[in-house]
Amino acid sequence: MTAGSMLLDAAGHAGWYAYMTRSSGAQIRGGEAAAMLRLSTAPVQSHDDHYDLLVAIDWQNVGRFSAEVPMTADGLVLGDPDGGEFPEQILAKGTRRADIPFKKIAKEIDGGRPNMIALGAVAALIGLPEEAVLKVVKDSLAKKGPAALAASEASVRAGAAFAASLPPSKRLAAATGGERQRLWSITGNEAAGLGAVRGGVRFVAAYPITPGTEVLEWLAPNLAKLGGALVQAEDELASVNQIIGASYGGTTSLTATSGPGLALMTESIGLAVASETPITIVNVMRGGPSTGIPVKSEQSDLNIALYGLHGDAPHLVVAPNSLADCAFSTQWAVHLADTLQTAAVVLSDQSLGQSRATIAPPADPGLRANRLRPEGELGDERYRRYRNTTSGVSPMAVPGMKGYQYTADGLEHTEVGTPSSQASDHSTQLDKRLRKLTAHDYGKYWADIDGEGEGDIAVITWGSTTGPVQEALERWRAAGKQGRMVSIRLLSPVRPEQLAAALEGVSRVLVVEQSHGAQFHRYLRAHYDLPGSVRAFHRPGPLPIRPDEIFRQLADWS
Repeated sequence: MTAGSMLLDAAGHAGWYAYMTRSSGAQIRGGEAAAMLRLSTAPVQSHDDHYDLLVAIDWQNVGRFSAEVPMTADGLVLGDPDGGEFPEQILAKGTRRADIPFKKIAKEIDGGRPNMIALGAVAALIGLPEEAVLKVVKDSLAKKGPAALAASEASVRAGAAFAASLPPSKRLAAATGGERQRLWSITGNEAAGLGAVRGGVRFVAAYPITPGTEVLEWLAPNLAKLGGALVQAEDELASVNQIIGASYGGTTSLTATSGPGLALMTESIGLAVASETPITIVNVMRGGPSTGIPVKSEQSDLNIALYGLHGDAPHLVVAPNSLADCAFSTQWAVHLADTLQTAAVVLSDQSLGQSRATIAPPADPGLRANRLRPEGELGDERYRRYRNTTSGVSPMAVPGMKGYQYTADGLEHTEVGTPSSQASDHSTQLDKRLRKLTAHDYGKYWADIDGEGEGDIAVITWGSTTGPVQEALERWRAAGKQGRMVSIRLLSPVRPEQLAAALEGVSRVLVVEQSHGAQFHRYLRAHYDLPGSVRAFHRPGPLPIRPDEIFRQLADWS
């Protein structure tokens, strides 16, 4: 992981774009680990169909990774001869192979490390300038002292020197100097944290859970810089109730979790909806159900995010469609939650959240939490916290405002907040809570559309499968075909008129998602009228959906 992260950052310094996912076991005690990188002179949002270079510092538990590392005969596999014979799973891939004695070279250097030997060798093989690698090594390890830094630098140089005797690998062209100053190294979880604070979040309560914990790790120090605070609650139930309380008190608030935590939070999310208290929940999905596969990605929390609340509880569900979009989508969700005074769920996943990439700095769209507040003194009029307004949004007072006291709880209520079991009050408040979501103008942000009006075939997708869909469509167009993509960012409330317009002229629809039960396909069928013939391409995690698989789905249909 360390070598992979350094390779990514060095690529960024060299002006290359890089995308890295990680694969590891779910054992708390530690275990197997792999860093999987894609490097390019152009932005990338997902892995390609295969890897060109596999470097095994050791062969321990390699069988657990073999299905995740597709390779072709042109690929190159490097392994330490002192680490045993090349495993059958690797030999079966039919790739070229070569030996590199990581441990032996490391022993010749005082304090030498095999992973730094590997870093130097890989950099030399792919054409990554040594100065970029050494800069990252210095930035990362200087605090460990001069001896550790010198050992790592010597290891990198030794690995690079040995690479001259290895078979050739694919190399990248040098990037222009202007690119080197503008790339960020960031994960999707870090980007979500950035979007949260940009949106105005100043209080976070959460309980750590894989793979959402990094959202909290990034927010803890950065909230403090802005005068905010993060509290580690005793569990997910406490965390969601704490952010409801903080939001009721006037502070824009958020929590982050994964599927098991979201399941525990659903009752209290309903409280936020009924009391019209704005909160944002970032849910970084993982393989399920139950404890499932904590360290692998899947888009299988869609149903619980959309339908998991009891009663009729309209709320917002927003899904980032790229690592960089985790910043925008979280910021937008915070803005919407406060504007519409409801709960917003951000559906990220492990593939987005824990991947790291070098990207152009995400732009700040200027969307901020902007809650409607009452103005002036009431006089003899009683404060109607839940007044049935045309927009459905009614002014929300901060506790302590003279004359603006009201009851806020989970019971159905009148306009002033008094609990009521009357049918008329129930219908009025249900209509109000739904109307404010359906009547709001979400503008162009509801979806990302690629190839608008192009061809008669469309691919509809969401979340982390957007990247491979876009790349498949690029290949489709390169083959002389036409097609368009609709990646839906706003999953709730649904936007049937907007999707109908985006699909005008389409007679074939391919739905792509990463879930066993085709949850997204069924969601589309339930809420939208899809034109013409519809096919669903879906499978569960942990294996990612790759561009060639989508391209072949399109080709088989042409």
